[in-house]
Amino acid sequence: MTKKGLSEADICAKFITPNLIKAGWDELAQIRREVSFTKGRVIVRGKLVTRGKAKRADYVLYYQHLPLAVIEAKDNSHGVGDGMQQGLDYAKVLNVPFVFASNGDGFLFHDRTGRSEPIEQLLALEQFPSPAQLWQRYRLWKQLDKDQEDIVLEPYYDDGGGKEPRYYQRNAINATIESIAKGQERILLVIATGTGKTYTAFQIIWRLWKSNWRQHRQKRVLFLADRNVLVNQTMVNDFRPFGPAMAKLSTNAKTIERDDGTFLDLTTAIDSKRRIDTAYEIYLGLYQALTGPEDRQKIYRELSADFFDLIIIDECHRGSAAEDSAWREILEHFKPATQIGLTATPKETEYVSNIHYFGEPVYTYSLKQGISDGFLAPYKVIKVHLDIDVEGYRPKKGETDQQGILIDDRIYNIKDFDRTIIIDSRTQRVAKWISDYLKQSGDRYQKTIVFCVDTEHAALMRQALILENQDEVLKNDRYIMRITGDDAIGVAQLDNFIDPESKYPVIVTTSRLLSTGVDAQTCKLIVIDRPVGSMTEFKQILGRGTRLYEDLQKFYFTLVDFRQASAHFADKAFDGEPVQIYEPKEDDPVTPPDDIPPSSDLDEPIPEQPGKDEEVLLDPPNDEEPPVISEPTPKYRVKGKPVNVLKERIEYLDENGKLITESLRDYSRNAIRAHYASLDQFLKRWKSAERKEAIIEELAEEGLLLDPLLEEVGKDLDPFDLICHIAFDRPALTRRERANNVKKRDVFTKYGDQARAVLEALLDKYQDEGVVAGLDNVKILEIAPFNTMGMPIQLIKQFGGKANFERAVHELQAALYDETA
Repeated sequence: MTKKGLSEADICAKFITPNLIKAGWDELAQIRREVSFTKGRVIVRGKLVTRGKAKRADYVLYYQHLPLAVIEAKDNSHGVGDGMQQGLDYAKVLNVPFVFASNGDGFLFHDRTGRSEPIEQLLALEQFPSPAQLWQRYRLWKQLDKDQEDIVLEPYYDDGGGKEPRYYQRNAINATIESIAKGQERILLVIATGTGKTYTAFQIIWRLWKSNWRQHRQKRVLFLADRNVLVNQTMVNDFRPFGPAMAKLSTNAKTIERDDGTFLDLTTAIDSKRRIDTAYEIYLGLYQALTGPEDRQKIYRELSADFFDLIIIDECHRGSAAEDSAWREILEHFKPATQIGLTATPKETEYVSNIHYFGEPVYTYSLKQGISDGFLAPYKVIKVHLDIDVEGYRPKKGETDQQGILIDDRIYNIKDFDRTIIIDSRTQRVAKWISDYLKQSGDRYQKTIVFCVDTEHAALMRQALILENQDEVLKNDRYIMRITGDDAIGVAQLDNFIDPESKYPVIVTTSRLLSTGVDAQTCKLIVIDRPVGSMTEFKQILGRGTRLYEDLQKFYFTLVDFRQASAHFADKAFDGEPVQIYEPKEDDPVTPPDDIPPSSDLDEPIPEQPGKDEEVLLDPPNDEEPPVISEPTPKYRVKGKPVNVLKERIEYLDENGKLITESLRDYSRNAIRAHYASLDQFLKRWKSAERKEAIIEELAEEGLLLDPLLEEVGKDLDPFDLICHIAFDRPALTRRERANNVKKRDVFTKYGDQARAVLEALLDKYQDEGVVAGLDNVKILEIAPFNTMGMPIQLIKQFGGKANFERAVHELQAALYDETA
């Protein structure tokens, strides 16, 4: 066999890998083959959920734990540099500076640092650079001295079970470590909710803790959060390897259940007299436990300003950067410490700025990228417009509320409801809609969060939901619960709500407690029934549903919007658009239709039918304004006002991320004509393709949904006629009509009886079952009715061999479409 006949795998094994080893690369420790670094996007098409193909690099070369180079290989029928563009794409994602392409004849080398002259050059196989040579190039590029190099090369924590950081976590960790090694003292990391911020933080702390950074003193670290559940989850899960060196800045001992079902007692570092034990190295705490409005509550002052070397602020968008915030007070006290802010949504307003305090992010991993990579769940959006929300409510002259209070005469709108005035029937209509959705979805036990205006609204919504779900509440009174900061019984159920193994609570009403930081892995339904004027808050609410949980078939979630919060999708700063937007009217089904094409974008178009490489899986806000202290105004409460859902509009995002309204037929017509400008152009392509399914696959990549389109047309058309009819207004023939035309012409006369019987059976299979793809695959002869005609080898023999069989099938297909000549 010649070199050009070798497969890509053979080229790698016989030419590429041996020359890497000759250049000094250790096959076990430094060379990794077929490195999958994404999971493959979860694609939702109605009820069908698939996972797209993961991105996989042929080779990644490492210097210790740092990825230095990517190699893209091709077989020898390709040119040496044919894999370069793909390699460059992967290198950008993996943050790798050096890229190589090879077909086994040599290497094309591309230096992304720009320090080589020229930046792209051909190398002989034996000229591949050694690890030391590439590392020296990397050091010079990054301008690392020996001490900085040692810090950068400090290894990750290894749990012995094979867990390692994902590529974006590695990028974030390396960017942070490098910045700190070079003396940067304020660092911002932007990482989408649900992608492992605390694990990333753990590895940053671990590597700095173990390295020679600030080596002449005992290193101390403070991890700050503002939710007890965040601290507790972090201590017993991601931070557990710190062991006895770690303690919580709290006086309350507590036993916490870990993700694996085991239990751990939390070590505390504050005694009953509120004195801090300084013997620990890793401290975790709530800022509320360290400070307060009175001087006696500011116990952080017990510690010297240089006590901590490193402070990590989780969810730093929630106020730490505001100059008058409690968090900022603590950060200013420990000013000598290196401080890292972690957030999914950096906050930039007139009053608060993360970037002003921490600087520009050293690394960003967005919601959009997380969904694209398959690490985060995509989502559908249902926009529900109630008539009272659209039209507003104006009381009659002299009208009083249920308490007999005269209602101010003005028009009340969606921003007033449940904040200034309560319309009971509106609350009841929302509760009925949610309940109907759960019932019609077939799963009344999908974890659901309903975001309400305030704690009172959350209580009223809970009552309304109970009235709509009395059968389930009678089975277990925890089916619906309010979880708000002022409800101790509800808060006590928070761990059960987020526990995948716990059935109850199912539906939770809340105000803000659950909007951030709570790891609700199994949450499938998020309902927004309060104004969300902040992009930061909107993204945080979305983050409650973006975690995938495949064990319970949580591959996507649904966002129901009663308050026009989804207007944030039109903001240029928003990324991670929904897969579908549905706006039902009063009598429409509450669940979205299944025939809307999946939304896409120019960077990553999504085919409307699964490809072979897919795996089937089944207002301005209060915190944005200066605080105004005033006496609370009593709410009006109105009863008996009828509330209904207005008309429906179904929208989806086009390839440019714009919401459009268009029929499926028009959408498909435009998609086809974007690929084939004329009927003649399409006919030529169809005639020249031996594999007709290749054309169908090409159109799928452009975003063409054939099956729902076929249902709309309502005829037994094959893909050829469907495309010609929809895109070019050509009269269509049914499959039966095409098959009969072939039979009338008796095109099989040159074959023997058995071969003719096989071709006639293939024609029947096309006519009755619509089989177009794979007719020329000999494996079709293994199924009915062919398996009753004889063994496949015997049937192929009647044609004079496999090649002649394939030729006969191609002639049959040509005869089906011969009027196109």
